[in-house]
Amino acid sequence: MTNAYLSDAPLGAYRTLSALVLASNSPRRRDLLGSLGLALEICPSNAPEPPPLPLEEPCDYAKRMARMKTLDVAVLYPECAVLGADTIVVLPASEAAPAQILGKPADEADALRMLTLLSGRAHQVVTGCCLALPGQEEPLCFAEVTEVAMRASTREELAAYIATGEPADKAGAYAIQGLGAFLVERVCGSYTNVVGLPVAECARHLLDKGLIAAR
Repeated sequence: MTNAYLSDAPLGAYRTLSALVLASNSPRRRDLLGSLGLALEICPSNAPEPPPLPLEEPCDYAKRMARMKTLDVAVLYPECAVLGADTIVVLPASEAAPAQILGKPADEADALRMLTLLSGRAHQVVTGCCLALPGQEEPLCFAEVTEVAMRASTREELAAYIATGEPADKAGAYAIQGLGAFLVERVCGSYTNVVGLPVAECARHLLDKGLIAAR
């Protein structure tokens, strides 16, 4: 497990009042929180990512994964607030198939399978978040849902995108903020949630808990 301390937080609307640890190695989540002006310590979680339980709702699954990751790191930082998150892509049920939860692709063939399923359809991006606070036995867990409509893309376009390597570590095999932007027609809800973290909702909870304040 590696730690990286961001001692020189960029200017932003907020400042940290209490030590805050991000239980994720995602550069996207790090940058999104950093855009608020927050100084963070990064400590990725080593918690496993089991599949959803039978009949488990996507929001419940995302929150459960976020909770596991957060508590995995919180034991190492008992005096700090720890924030963890987990993002999944949910393809709604159709006449042909039940609802599907899409995580990160296992390989290029799996990425092509996922992107083919998403092509020309709307889906939901769900990010579960968990905030563990010193001295509090139960962490705060919440989830944000954003609807994303995808353009109909050809197999050749999808293959060319996969060849860039970008889909490899992305839920649903695409990055809206990166080269995969051409895949997306419309977003309804939090854009940053699709990137990997609902920034406005996280800021609200951090403010409510007295962990950050406006500069």
